[in-house]
Amino acid sequence: MNRYPLWKYIVLVLVIAFGFIYALPNVYKKDFAVQISADTGHVLDASVENNIETAFSKQQIKDLRMEKQADDSWLYRFATADDQLRADDIIKDTAGDGYTVALNSAATTPKWLQDLGALPMRLGLDLSGGVHFLLAIDINSLIEHRMQASERNISDDLRKAGIRYLALADNDKGINIRLKNREDVDKTVSILSQTYPELTRTISPEGDNWVIQLKLSPSAKADAENFAVEKTLSVLRKRIDELGVSEPVVQRQGADRISVDLPGIQDTARAQQILGGTATLEFHLQDTEHDAVEAQASSAIPLGTSLYHYAPDEGGQTTPVLLQDRTILSGSSITNATSTIAEDGRPAVSITLGGGGEAAFYRVTGENIGKPLAIIYVETKLTPVLLKGTTEYTQRKTEKVISIATIQSALPSTFQITGLGDPKEARDLALLLRAGSLPTPVAVIEESTLGPSLGQQNIDKGIFSIEVGFIAIVIFMSLYYRLFGILANIALGMNLVLLVAVLSVLGATLSLPGIAGILLTLGMAVDANVLIFERIREELRNGLSPHASIQAGYERAFSTIVDSNVTTLIAAVALLMIGTGSIKGFAVTLTIGILTSMFTAITGTRAIAHLIYGRKTRLTHISIGI
Repeated sequence: MNRYPLWKYIVLVLVIAFGFIYALPNVYKKDFAVQISADTGHVLDASVENNIETAFSKQQIKDLRMEKQADDSWLYRFATADDQLRADDIIKDTAGDGYTVALNSAATTPKWLQDLGALPMRLGLDLSGGVHFLLAIDINSLIEHRMQASERNISDDLRKAGIRYLALADNDKGINIRLKNREDVDKTVSILSQTYPELTRTISPEGDNWVIQLKLSPSAKADAENFAVEKTLSVLRKRIDELGVSEPVVQRQGADRISVDLPGIQDTARAQQILGGTATLEFHLQDTEHDAVEAQASSAIPLGTSLYHYAPDEGGQTTPVLLQDRTILSGSSITNATSTIAEDGRPAVSITLGGGGEAAFYRVTGENIGKPLAIIYVETKLTPVLLKGTTEYTQRKTEKVISIATIQSALPSTFQITGLGDPKEARDLALLLRAGSLPTPVAVIEESTLGPSLGQQNIDKGIFSIEVGFIAIVIFMSLYYRLFGILANIALGMNLVLLVAVLSVLGATLSLPGIAGILLTLGMAVDANVLIFERIREELRNGLSPHASIQAGYERAFSTIVDSNVTTLIAAVALLMIGTGSIKGFAVTLTIGILTSMFTAITGTRAIAHLIYGRKTRLTHISIGI
C-alpha cells in the first residue's frame, strides 16, 4: 500500500486554497475612475464633496460611487471612459489649486479579498495600457538661478581683487556690472575670462562710467538645458522605482519635455504628486536677537531674516518666528532618508548626510549650541498661465516650519526629523529626499490614459495561444496516459492558478513576454509528469507491482526532474538579474513557473494518485495507458 502522510495533504490543500484566493481578484473587471488627493496644507472636506457632486449633477454625470480611501484621497468610479474624462475636467475646475486630480482604473475586487491583501495582477503597457504624463521643465528658472549664483560669485571675486564697482545686478537680459574707469574694466574682463568662460561679455560706455553686460552663451545655455533634462530623467526614474512600478517608459520629448508612461499603477494621484514634487528641506538658525511679534506688527523685518509662522502642536495656534536667511543645510546634502516613528509615537524621517555640506553643518551646529534650529519644508510647483496665446509657468512656493529644536550638540551625519503631520507625509518626504531633488521645478501639463500598445488583436492572440496550448496538452495527456494523464492535467491547472496567485502577491507586472514565459512553463510542467509516468511504465514492464511501480516512478524520476529544472532555473535567474524590460518580464514568469510546476507536478499528482490507489491492497492494474 502507498501511504501518503496526512500533513502533506494538509499542506497541499492550504497551498491550493492560497492559490485560488489570491488568483481570484484577476477575474474581476476594473472601473473607470478619477482620484483626487489633497496637497500639503489642504484638506478634503464636505464642502469639496458637495461642490463636486453639484457640478456632476449640472453636467448630468452619474458616478457609480465615491470611496474615501483616506482623509486626503477620494476615488470616484464611473461606468464609461467618456464619463471618466468629463468628470476629470469637472473635478479639476471645481477643486482648484491645492489638489491633485488624476485618471485611474479601480479594481472591483470584493472587500473580503482586499482585507486578505488579495489584489489583481499588474498588467504591462502592452496588455492593459496605463497612464501617461507629459512633464514640462522650467528651464528659465534654472538659468535664472544659475545667473543669480554667478552674480554672487562675481561680487565676491571683484571684492577679493580690490575692484570697486558702482553697481552689480542681474535682470532679464543678464548681469550688468557698472564700473568707474577703463582700468577697472580691463581687470574685471581678465577675471571674467578666466573664471566665467560660459558668459559672453558686451562692454559699452555710459556717460562717465562703463557697463559690462554678461549673458549665458548659447552653448552654455544648451548645456544647462541638457543637464536639467538628464538630471530630471535620472531623478524621475529613481522615484518611479520607489513607487514600485515595473517596466515604465521614461524618455525625453523635445527640448524641455519628458514623457512618462506608467503601466498598471493603482494610485495615479500619488504618482503625479511624486513625479512633479520638488519637496525638500532647509535648515535655518532662528534669530533670537529680535522679537518676531514686534516685527510682524510693525512689518519691519530685520535685514538678513524672514518671518515665518510655526505651530508647535499639530493643528494648534501658530506663532511668528524670525529665521536667518542663510541656509546652513539643504536637501541636496541628504543621501538617504527613511520614514519611521519617533519616540513620542509621531511620524518622523531618519536622515543620513553625505552629499556635501555635512562638515559645515557639523561646524555651524557646534558653534551654536543652545540656540534654536528650524527645519523648513519647502515645496515648489509650477502653475500654467496663458499669456498672449502662449502658456507660461509661474512658480508657487509653499514653505512650512515643521520643527524648531534647541541644538544640544554638534549634529552628526545621521539624525531624525520630527514634526510631520501624518505617516503619508513622512513617507512621501522620505521618498523625495532619497531619490534626489529635481534641478528645477516641473509641471504635469498633460495626462491621459493609454490603451494597450500592442493592440487588442495581438493581446487576444497571446491569450489564445495559452488557451490552445493548454487544451492541446490536456487532450494529449488524457489520451496517452489515461487516468494519470488526467491527474497531470489537474496539476497543470493548479500550476497555472498558483503562478497567477504568486505574480499577484509579488506585485509583478505581466506583459506579452510574460505570457510566453507562462506558456513555456506549462510545457515544462507536463514534461516532469511525462518523466514520472514513463518511469512507472518501465517499472511495470519489469514486473514490479502497481504499488511499487508508483513508488519507484516518483522517487527515481525525482533527481532527473530536479536536474533539468535547476539548469533552466539558473538561466532564468541570470535573465532576471541582468535583463531589463520585456526580457525581465519573461524571466519573472519563467522563474516563478519553474518553482510552482515542480511543486504541482511532483507533490500534486502524487497526492491524488495515492488518494485513488494508495488504500487498495489488491491492486492489479492502474490506468496509465498500457
